[in-house]
Formats: sequence, C-alpha cells, structure tokens
Amino acid sequence: MTPMRRAFVRAALACIAIAFAAAFDGAAAQAPATVAAQSPLLSGIALRDALRRGGFVLYFRHTSTDFGQNDDGMTSFDDCTKQRNLTDKGRAEARAIGAAVARLKIPVGEVLASPYCRTLETGRLIFGRATPSMDVRGGPATPAAPDRYTGLRKLLSTPVGGGTNLAISSHGNPFYAVAGPPYLAEGEVAFIEPLGPSGFRIVAKITRDGWDALDKP
Repeated sequence: MTPMRRAFVRAALACIAIAFAAAFDGAAAQAPATVAAQSPLLSGIALRDALRRGGFVLYFRHTSTDFGQNDDGMTSFDDCTKQRNLTDKGRAEARAIGAAVARLKIPVGEVLASPYCRTLETGRLIFGRATPSMDVRGGPATPAAPDRYTGLRKLLSTPVGGGTNLAISSHGNPFYAVAGPPYLAEGEVAFIEPLGPSGFRIVAKITRDGWDALDKP
C-alpha cells in the first residue's frame, strides 16, 4: 500500500470513528435515566424493613377496572360517567392493599394521583387521601408532546426524605414509557429507589395480592 493510500485509509477510519461516537452520544442523551433491575434487589422482610426506613417511591397502577367503559367521550377529569372506572372488585383490592400497608407499618407521606377518577379513587381507598397531579397523568407520549413524562421522571428520581415514602397512583402507560417493559398489571406496585441525577432504579414489584410476601424472609 502506498503512503498516500495509507493516509487516505487512516483518515477514512477516523471519520467513521467520529461519526460512531457522535451517534452513541446522541442515543445516550435520549435514553431514559433508569436503572431497571433484572431481578428484585429486595424482597420479603428485607424489602419491608427498607420501606419502613423510607426514601422510596411507591408507584401503583390503579386497581381493577371495567373494560366495558372507556375514556373516549371525556370532557373533563371531574366527570366520572365518561371514564373507565374501578369495579367493586377493584375497590375491594385497593382497600386490601391499604390494610396491608397499614399492617406492615410502611410510612407514606405525600400521595399523588393522576386526575382520572380511577386513579384518584385507588389512591384514596389505599391511603385515605390523594392529590391530583398532571405530572403523573395517563396517556401515551406523542411527537407533539415528547416531554409528557418529564415531571414523572423527576418525581421518580428525586430523593424522598423525612423517613417516609412517596406514593403515586397512576396508569400503566406512564410507567412503561419511563421504565420500559413489561406493563404493570392493575393493582401492581413498583418500588422505586430515587438516584438523583443518575435517575432511578426499580428494587421490587408486588402484585395486588402479593403483600403477604413482605412478612417472609
């Protein structure tokens, strides 16, 4: 290979390396700040004791709903007649979760809920209170609103102080959008450890009827 050809090859390889690095940096910048555990980091009594110390976010998907209803005709969040609502089974599930949280002595401070009727009702039946928050509302992100879940990412990443936990009652879509698959089932909760600028990580999940596992080693 002639010196000129060697110089040409080196220049071409350098250009390829620069382009690859730029593409990688761009992808990294767009990736959600999430550290998702492949398997539970905490379980049983260890999870219960960690929750008692506080510092976590409890993200609930609302409990069971009537899929014969939908939100297509909604005109406001206040009108529950035009939304998909909890069933009696879903209300019983929420009350049972609330009883489990109280029995396990898990401290919960602020309770935020998507302003839909099913999420507000879930939060209020579990905790006795819920504050509507547009930061945790449902619906998919769209090209017209790519920052739809910026507020939720901030909530999940911000450390929770005061020896308590933050609870969120929301939907499957928002959590899927910021944490990835799989979707949470109705009534399932994800326990989130906020990591500040590094994002957050999922330390465990529990189905709506799985709370007894927190009493086991």
